[in-house]
Amino acid sequence: MFSLLNIRVGFYLALRQLRRASRWTTGLIVFVMLLTFLNLVVVTGILVGLIEGINESYRTQYTGDVILSALSTKEYIEDTPSVVAFIKTLPHVSLLTERYQTGGTIEANYLTRTSNTEKPNATRAQIIGIDPVAEDAFTELATHVIEGEYLAEGDYDHILIGNYLLAQYAFGELPGLTPLKNVSPGTKVRLTINGATREVIAKGFVKTKIDALAMSIFMPAAELRTLMGRADQNVMQIAIRLVPGSDPDAFKKLLLDSGIGEKAKVQTFTDSIPNGVADIKKTFAMLGNGFSSIGLVVAAITIFIVIFINAITRRKFIGILKGIGISGEAIEISYIFQSLFYAITGSAVGLVVLYGFLVPGLVAHPINFPFSDGILVAPAFDTGVRILLLVLTTVIAGYLPSRMIVRKNTLDSILGRN
Repeated sequence: MFSLLNIRVGFYLALRQLRRASRWTTGLIVFVMLLTFLNLVVVTGILVGLIEGINESYRTQYTGDVILSALSTKEYIEDTPSVVAFIKTLPHVSLLTERYQTGGTIEANYLTRTSNTEKPNATRAQIIGIDPVAEDAFTELATHVIEGEYLAEGDYDHILIGNYLLAQYAFGELPGLTPLKNVSPGTKVRLTINGATREVIAKGFVKTKIDALAMSIFMPAAELRTLMGRADQNVMQIAIRLVPGSDPDAFKKLLLDSGIGEKAKVQTFTDSIPNGVADIKKTFAMLGNGFSSIGLVVAAITIFIVIFINAITRRKFIGILKGIGISGEAIEISYIFQSLFYAITGSAVGLVVLYGFLVPGLVAHPINFPFSDGILVAPAFDTGVRILLLVLTTVIAGYLPSRMIVRKNTLDSILGRN
């Protein structure tokens, strides 16, 4: 039985064997444990982080922490000026931006069409009217301009075009979306909204991984309001950013309690995420866990082989220990301690690598996936569970071969007989 005496003797034997073991062998086993730990955490973390990157971009570039939008029965947020004035009085608000929004058509190369039967170089798009200064302060939209220039206050007939609307940046034609061809900064295009048409200049191109923005056209709010035939200041969206540490759910409740819910649809960032994103995140987590389990099996087999070979080569020594009165349980415990040493040391080094380099490094420099700025998601609780899983698997893998050898006849072990 695993008595206290057996545990103490087993610990002594394990410590003595580790001290006499080859540093290269010990280092190699610890390195295998390190790679196994990173495989358990990083594979799942990267896959989940890919979706988290989409979510974070969605929050910082579009919705903020809380977003107000027009009710399903309305085309705009009624009494927008009073709603904005009230929100600005709340202590948790850091920034906000107001957006007009409507559908329209953009057409290029219309002057060179030779026939009315020729297919126009045009596509449907979402038109967003913004205050260029407020929008840039909120979403840093200017940093996403890849060609041309950002909008300036007073721009009368200039627009920004999202990358999915341009043939040179789009992934190809999507259903209902035909990218514009032969358009560059300075090109004149024709914008049609609610039957009203205006010739405008493409001042710049915006590249973003948020589909809702990549398929949009941005123009000054006053100009869009004119094209829409609107004289009021009632907008379609109000995006709100809270001061760090604020609770979006509590802020949402505050707005609803104040009656804002009667004029606008109030959503936190989490509420506004498309339904399929959460399902994709769960799927990727399952895939990551499946791939990681393969590494766990490899680590278990590695430890099993190492301990088995170690016990085989020390079979005569084990027989002598049993012959002088050392219990078999104490010898088995010594191998359990060795397995614990390898697993804990590898995990400890892995924690340093993970939280000291990988997580902060990928936050500062996300992985540039085509549709997301991927980060590494490694919650402390989930990491702790994986460490326990690795330790448990390693202990079992170390105990089984030692038990196989220790349980052999003592005299046979001393004499080297099978």
